[in-house]
Order: sequence, then C-alpha cells, then structure tokens
Amino acid sequence: MGSEWPSLKARALLRILINLGYEVQRQTGSHRRLVCDRRPPITFAFHDRSTVSPRAVRVILVQQAGLSLDEAREVLKDA
Repeated sequence: MGSEWPSLKARALLRILINLGYEVQRQTGSHRRLVCDRRPPITFAFHDRSTVSPRAVRVILVQQAGLSLDEAREVLKDA
C-alpha cells in the first residue's frame, strides 16, 4: 500500500512553500529560514539532490505551515 503523501525533491517542496507566500528570510549553510505574514515560520534543511520523505512532506505542510489535510492535498495536486 502506497502513501497518500508523495516524496518530493527539496526544490519542489521549496517551490510549493514559496507559492504559499513564504519567502527566504535568511540562510545558514543548508538551512533556510522561511517566513510568511499569514503562517508560522519554517526552518527548512535544503539539500537539493535529496528526496524529502512523504512523512516529512506532511509534517512540513500540515504541522509547520499550518495547512489542513485537505488544503495540503490540494496544494500537492496543483504542484
């Protein structure tokens, strides 16, 4: 049985977060601090060649960015 959440490349997840209104505030090494007026800030470890696991995608979008499960699924469908 496959996960309903996809694994994504870090660049694709960063693009989704930017489309949600996040901006890169600062970067220290591979860690990027993303901020948005309407949502909580996120510290994102950006390793472009690595794949973000389905669980991490869900945690970032739902728990850290504050999207509902349905909103997160819709964002992923549009990506």
